Amino acid sequence: MTTIRLYNTKTRKREDFTPISPDDVRMYVCGPTVYDRAHIGNARPVIVFDLLYRLLRHVYGAGHVSYVRNFTDVDDKINARAAESGRPIGDITSETTRWFLEDMAAVGALEPSLKGEAHDRAMPRATAYIDEMIAMIEDLVAKGHAYHAEGHVLFRVRSYDAYGALSGRSVDDMIAGARVEVAPYKEDPLDFVLWKPSDAETPGWDSPWGRGRPGWHIECSAMADALLGDTFDIHGGGNDLTFPHHENEIAQSTCAGHGFANVWMHNEMLQVEGRKMSKSLGNFFTLNDLLEGGVPGEVIRFVFLSTHYRKPMDWTEKKREEAERVLRKWYGQVAGAQTSEPPQEAVALLADDLNSHGVLTLCHRLSGENDIEGLRGALTLLGLLTDRIPDWAVEQAFDLTDVEAFLSDARVTAMETKDFAEVDRIKKALTDLGIEVQMGKDGVKLKAPPGFDGTGLDGVL
Repeated sequence: MTTIRLYNTKTRKREDFTPISPDDVRMYVCGPTVYDRAHIGNARPVIVFDLLYRLLRHVYGAGHVSYVRNFTDVDDKINARAAESGRPIGDITSETTRWFLEDMAAVGALEPSLKGEAHDRAMPRATAYIDEMIAMIEDLVAKGHAYHAEGHVLFRVRSYDAYGALSGRSVDDMIAGARVEVAPYKEDPLDFVLWKPSDAETPGWDSPWGRGRPGWHIECSAMADALLGDTFDIHGGGNDLTFPHHENEIAQSTCAGHGFANVWMHNEMLQVEGRKMSKSLGNFFTLNDLLEGGVPGEVIRFVFLSTHYRKPMDWTEKKREEAERVLRKWYGQVAGAQTSEPPQEAVALLADDLNSHGVLTLCHRLSGENDIEGLRGALTLLGLLTDRIPDWAVEQAFDLTDVEAFLSDARVTAMETKDFAEVDRIKKALTDLGIEVQMGKDGVKLKAPPGFDGTGLDGVL
């Protein structure tokens, strides 16, 4: 069996991955807060951990992998959006959840599953696990790791000696430079909210501490425990979640008596044209903006995979153009080939801490060697190819540049001689083959029909 090596943020080194149970490899990844369209940066952890999910399924079998990714559907950002728009919270979260799933499917992300079976439980909504959150908070209070104050329940950070180990921070340094909420009911500035009170206008649930709603961090601990058990294999997310979100998850879960995750993985952030994405800089856009603007999902995925997940990624127009050019070429090569297993070299590269760039480099080599089966298998492993070639690529898979030049020359001659018989002949022959012919002041443009392989062109030229 292929040995997978992964960088573990917790130990700060690459390690051989040994699942708790090879019959059910379990992974939890933090999902979105559903109040708006996913921006392009939100797609990076989805694509990264989809790639890992595909690798795990290949190595252990699709029916032996469980992958859970949550939706945060109770949050102050959602409440604010509802207040601004006047729309019910449920409408906003349902619509935004649907948008997210559609956009991520467009970039080739498989839906999470429990032991290979796609199920809504593998994409839990926080609001469906309030009882589990309350139970975990009660346990933490009973054990002295949390306390009730003015309608809030807070985690007592100093009760957990290992706090800061994941992010490599000391408690004293955190206090010196932390941007934490200072409230009179806190015993310590670093203590974080597990439960908070809700007013009449805010979503809330009955609890031992009054009507309220959960804090952000407790939801992932409760849902991971309910769906994957108190100890599971991998927990993933963007590195912006390492502190405080993941640090707090470890603290509360461990103090509640759970082992939680053995391997912690984090992807680096995304830039646009070398700069941090920001609305003020005018370089902020959603994933849907790209898709609706005509950028194929496979092209977006290719650009993301061209940079190792632990390195900062820069989205540029040049990379997009190059990705589309390369994919058109590769799809044209593998069109009509049977689905095949990925080359072992591709699997080994991906098993080396998700070396997606290395697999793409291998694809370039396979393409140059015209190893069609190997290329198709590698593209399938990367999630860049299903059992069919994307329509956008098929439409342009056959290069008609030479034919365009031939027709352009005939047109120039016809304009000089005033004899358009040859032009009409060529145009009719191309049209009969299903090729769209456009002639205007800007020259000749030809568009081949889907699946066109050049058959019949010999009789035209």
